[in-house]
Amino acid sequence: MATHNDLGRQGEAIAKAHLEANGYEIMDENWVFGKAEIDLIAYKDKTIIFAEVKTRTGTGFGLPEDFVDARKQRLLADAADEYIYLMNHQGEVRFDIISILFNRTNNYTLKHIEDAFWPSAT
Repeated sequence: MATHNDLGRQGEAIAKAHLEANGYEIMDENWVFGKAEIDLIAYKDKTIIFAEVKTRTGTGFGLPEDFVDARKQRLLADAADEYIYLMNHQGEVRFDIISILFNRTNNYTLKHIEDAFWPSAT
């Protein structure tokens, strides 16, 4: 198994623990629709939160959150539309990014960016 996959799973576990510690209910993990995978789907205050988790070990190519580009946002929005339809959710929706950056001593910083983007219609 590739190291980057292990790092991604570790980041998702950290993000999930962060959300739970802050009162979010985890509804789904690694939910797939078409070509999109939503890392974490949470619920809090009548809002469904679609969270994209990005984990990196350095910033040489940019911050972790920089990797959620317009294409990724469109894929997430399409998947979120399907999830909302299946759940018959009538409340608010939010797209968050949880950025996790590890340093050389395996310590990390977590940045939870609420309302990180609102995908535009295509």
